[in-house]
Amino acid sequence: MEHSNTIILDKKQIAHKIKRIAYQVYETNVEEKEVIIAGIRNNGFEFAKKLKKAVESVSPLKVTLCEVFINKKKPTNPIRTSLDPSDYTNKSLLLVDDVLHSGTTLIYGVKHFLEVPLKQFKTAVLVDRNHKKFPVKADFKGISLSTSLNENVSVVFEKNNDRAILE
Repeated sequence: MEHSNTIILDKKQIAHKIKRIAYQVYETNVEEKEVIIAGIRNNGFEFAKKLKKAVESVSPLKVTLCEVFINKKKPTNPIRTSLDPSDYTNKSLLLVDDVLHSGTTLIYGVKHFLEVPLKQFKTAVLVDRNHKKFPVKADFKGISLSTSLNENVSVVFEKNNDRAILE
């Protein structure tokens, strides 16, 4: 039973947020031909796939997906990506994750991509928790929540039932 869980975004709201972020991505990349959307493994990558579809539907941009493998328990471990660094060097890159909790995962992801020159570098999250331990921000966000530290926000991507829940 999900009686103690509150749905903060339903399927329709998530679709709307993704479309809005897609327009923002296009707006900031209007001079570009291509944008790399790098999604942090699992939910971040699911979000990246949905965002790719949305960006392609609202713009002529070519979107290349990149899956980012970060050990969330040990973010200082080497980070792997599905693309070779030469595939995103001097390109416009958007790093995405589902929820920005403390900023740990995102900042180590940012650090990884800064090892090569980039034309532009932005970040996007579906839910921003506003509990950051690191100086990292989401340039594009679906929703900002000021939640207490003991509350957990999770995003569930499920066929025909995407939702964000506060537990």
